[in-house]
Amino acid sequence: MKGGLLALRSTKVAFILATLICTTFVIWCWDKTPFIVSLIPENQLFKLSPGSLLISVVPLKDIFIGSPTKKTSDELRKDADNDLLSPALNETAYKPNEKVFDVGAPNKDAGNDLLSPAINETAYKPNEKVLDVEAPNSSPAKHDKRSNRVCNYAKGKWVADDHRPFYSGGRCRQWLSEMWACRVTDRTDFSFEKFRWQPDDCEMDEFSGNKFLRRMRNKTLAFIGDSLGRQQFQSLMCMVSGGKERRDVIDVGWEYGLVKGRGALRPDGWAYRFTRTNATILFYWSACLCDLQKLNPSDPKSEIAMHLDRPPAFLRQFLDRFDILVLNTGHHWNRGKLDANHWAMHVGGVPTPDKNMLEAKNLAIASVVKWVDSQLPYHPNLRAFYRSISPRHFFNGDWNSGGTCDNMNPLSKGKEVLKEESGDPAAAKAVIGTNVTLLDITALSELRDEGHISKYSIRPSPGMQDCLHWCLPGVPDTWNEILFAQLPAYRNKLHL
Repeated sequence: MKGGLLALRSTKVAFILATLICTTFVIWCWDKTPFIVSLIPENQLFKLSPGSLLISVVPLKDIFIGSPTKKTSDELRKDADNDLLSPALNETAYKPNEKVFDVGAPNKDAGNDLLSPAINETAYKPNEKVLDVEAPNSSPAKHDKRSNRVCNYAKGKWVADDHRPFYSGGRCRQWLSEMWACRVTDRTDFSFEKFRWQPDDCEMDEFSGNKFLRRMRNKTLAFIGDSLGRQQFQSLMCMVSGGKERRDVIDVGWEYGLVKGRGALRPDGWAYRFTRTNATILFYWSACLCDLQKLNPSDPKSEIAMHLDRPPAFLRQFLDRFDILVLNTGHHWNRGKLDANHWAMHVGGVPTPDKNMLEAKNLAIASVVKWVDSQLPYHPNLRAFYRSISPRHFFNGDWNSGGTCDNMNPLSKGKEVLKEESGDPAAAKAVIGTNVTLLDITALSELRDEGHISKYSIRPSPGMQDCLHWCLPGVPDTWNEILFAQLPAYRNKLHL
């Protein structure tokens, strides 16, 4: 009896041990041999949908050690466009010749106004996935909080701001022409520097050099126009650099043929590149925005055909290299300037010497805007702006007849622009029906007559004042703030 009971128990123990050994073996095989998974029917496998994976990218500067710098809610909101990366990643297909960038570790040698992450350009690798990371609020157009209207940046008011200016006119010597740096003249009142423009319909993006360089990564911004366009160019260079010497900026004018010719006082323009983000800013002098062709190239005194219905050759040649284009003209359209430059107006290749000057100017503006608009479908990443005319403030005469602008009291003509329509009707009319954006600065600048060079120049001419050009820093800085507010938000390329 006992023998039978012991035999029964031994059988159960052996069975249990065998079961444990087999189970252990199966688990070990499952772990070491993934192909066993293929034995499971496909309809019983657990799958993740492509949209169920969410990757969050946090910039290094948002990881704090110790106490973070305190910011107000308004400051955090203003920084959102550039200082945070959107957690939603949209996978995009690789496009030929598209530049791919890898976000690396911070560079210890970064300058005062450089980006914290070092951006290294890398070659595209086959079958490599590229994710397009776009910052929040990436739309270039701002909207009224009370409606769905696009913001009218030209309507608003000047407000005092102790955080202005963005740079020192006395220290931005690397970019700023001495003749426009009022801080190095005998002018003593600089209250005109302490104002900013506040649009009525929306809050303008707060400008910073870092934000601009991130937004313009691997892009080129081109100013093409007259001396007021050159002022806007120099203003932006000082704003982006903070008015400090920058060793990471290189002269790339030679890439665009912008070199000083034999016997010339200066080149036809300038181009500089911020190497840390590959952002390029250039200016090309084209006072009339027309194509200029010497009628007799062998004769130094030959007349120059001024083709009102053709864009400048420089613009045609380099348009495909531009991402942001800002055009302007306006103050060279008088007989004195044309005669001094030996310019002869042409339309359709035929001389039109008796053409009305105002009609000629409006035709040139409309023609270049129309041509640029016709090219936009072939350059889908190009944003084009036409900047309205900068106002003159000569009183009791003109520039060569004793005109003055002695007022030093800011906003003596008022501080607010209430009208909806542009202060430059010809420019506003030219962009209607096109995808060229009007950078409307005329009316807001009209209120700032105290901001001109006036009589405070390095080498003053007796009886002459400059009531056309502006002191820098000054009003052109605001033009660049409005331009920056309308630029598309930056986009990064990240490798997976």
